[in-house]
Amino acid sequence: MTLDQGMAFGIVGVTIGLFVWGRLPYDLVALLALLAGLVTGVVKPEHAFDGFSDEIVIIVASALLVSAAVARSGVVETLMRPLLPWLRGPATQVPVLAGAVMLLSGFVKNIGAVALLMPVAFQLARRTGGSPSSLLMPMAFASLLGGLVTLIGTSPNIIVSRMREEILGEPFRMFDFAPVGVVVSLAGLAFLAVGWRLLPRDRRGSAGMEAAFALEAYTTEATLPPESPMAGKTLAEMEALSHGVRVGVVIRERFRRLPPAPELVLRGGDVLLLQGEPEELETMQARAGLVLAGEKQAEKRPAEDAGVVEGVVTEASPLVGRTPADVELARRHGVALIAVSRSGQAITRRLAALRFRAGDVVILKGAQEALPEALGALRVLPLSGRDIALANRRRSFLPAAILGVAMLLVGMNLVPVAVAFFGAAVALLMVRALSMREAYEAVEWPVLILLGALIPVSEAIRTTGGSDLIAGWLAGAVQYLPPMGALAAIMAVAMAVTPFLNNAATVLMLAPIAASLAERLQLAPDPFLMAVAIGAACDFLTPIGHQCNTLVMGPGGYRFADYPRLGLPLTLIVLAVGVPMVAFVWPLSP
Repeated sequence: MTLDQGMAFGIVGVTIGLFVWGRLPYDLVALLALLAGLVTGVVKPEHAFDGFSDEIVIIVASALLVSAAVARSGVVETLMRPLLPWLRGPATQVPVLAGAVMLLSGFVKNIGAVALLMPVAFQLARRTGGSPSSLLMPMAFASLLGGLVTLIGTSPNIIVSRMREEILGEPFRMFDFAPVGVVVSLAGLAFLAVGWRLLPRDRRGSAGMEAAFALEAYTTEATLPPESPMAGKTLAEMEALSHGVRVGVVIRERFRRLPPAPELVLRGGDVLLLQGEPEELETMQARAGLVLAGEKQAEKRPAEDAGVVEGVVTEASPLVGRTPADVELARRHGVALIAVSRSGQAITRRLAALRFRAGDVVILKGAQEALPEALGALRVLPLSGRDIALANRRRSFLPAAILGVAMLLVGMNLVPVAVAFFGAAVALLMVRALSMREAYEAVEWPVLILLGALIPVSEAIRTTGGSDLIAGWLAGAVQYLPPMGALAAIMAVAMAVTPFLNNAATVLMLAPIAASLAERLQLAPDPFLMAVAIGAACDFLTPIGHQCNTLVMGPGGYRFADYPRLGLPLTLIVLAVGVPMVAFVWPLSP
């Protein structure tokens, strides 16, 4: 091993360690890796910023923008509406919703596909008395499978296509992924149609309500006014007003936190953190004359002007890691925080001091006309209150038509992918399917920064001979395996790494190694690149490896251990179906 190789491996090793540690933003980690490459001389100054001018950055940014325009158009909900009366239980709901998400994910960003149909899942669960936990995880997994079908379906496909262009001089085309992706997706959908039964059946999740509260295990903050009938009564008498409601914390004189002992005598002005089922929380509020913290901020608003919406905090939300005071919910956005639910975890902080996390489910109250803009600015995905006009129905089919034209041009090899989707993005802005502000919000800048910074680092691994060195080690490990075994090994490695790294980072690291391994084994590189793309796109084992999995965790009421219950069999199915399909479509012999 040369000094340059050792430096390159050291940078990559520390980068992976920081990714797994998770305390620093992954885009900052990528920038640190690039800086380390420059300082050590592994990355040459004249090539340090080539990644930011790479067309892959344009393709990803344009695809995100086009995806957002299609998602906001409401076309999918319009097309789904005639099917809803026929979906009367999970046995029909899961395959239809998962299939719709899967189909959509081939053409728009997979987290956008899940976000589009999550409200539909909640409506169905409420209407049929079922649990959304039976629907949401299958939908999230289906979105990952659907992304395998087209070039733009998922970032790993785009990156692998670029790697192939560097190695063989020609990228993968739009539908080169389809023969393998369609078969793997259908096999996965067939499993999900019955596999949802592996999920816990008593996990009610968030089936929604017509009133303010829509989830179980909500925590809300309320003040006991002096005129309340419960002033001077004990905590036990207070809890007896409503079955199942528990007073988690009593805060007196602003700072004194009193343990919730049954014999504690309540006083006017006490602040109570209440936990329980939504209907019972409402009952206790009414009977005890409590004043909700959020209601204090909204008390001057006419009742007929006020609206209440339930939504989930996404990873891109500016709320994440901040308190309601930090983001000035009331002053800047015109909404008040009424209650929070956090995947069954008890909340013991006052709502004003609570730091939001991705996956938190919140209830916000504000003026009807202010809620849509507030939800968009806060990146909160609405789960109920669907009467709010969140989509521009006047141009509902135009974004989908523009996307179709772009894909047709690429599919017929008339224009390059980057040009087609850049043109589609500009066209959508020209017809005002998205405003400029919405377009900037739709682009996931951390992903673009990660790509631009890590491309030169990935190149350094290859140019220093590091890829060949690792490929040599892997070749020694798989030398006694048949070619199909080596292919399965590289796909399994990608699947094992993806839960801990961003999937784009996984491909940037593994794709050059996979190509070098194929060369050492005297096999064609295409099937190995395809195996990396499939493995990096399929994280079914954790809630943290992909945004779709994180998005459904809170609303579905899932725990960490629920993911492998459904995800491990699905992973094995993808391996069992994907490896022979890759070898069949892309022959291993050079």
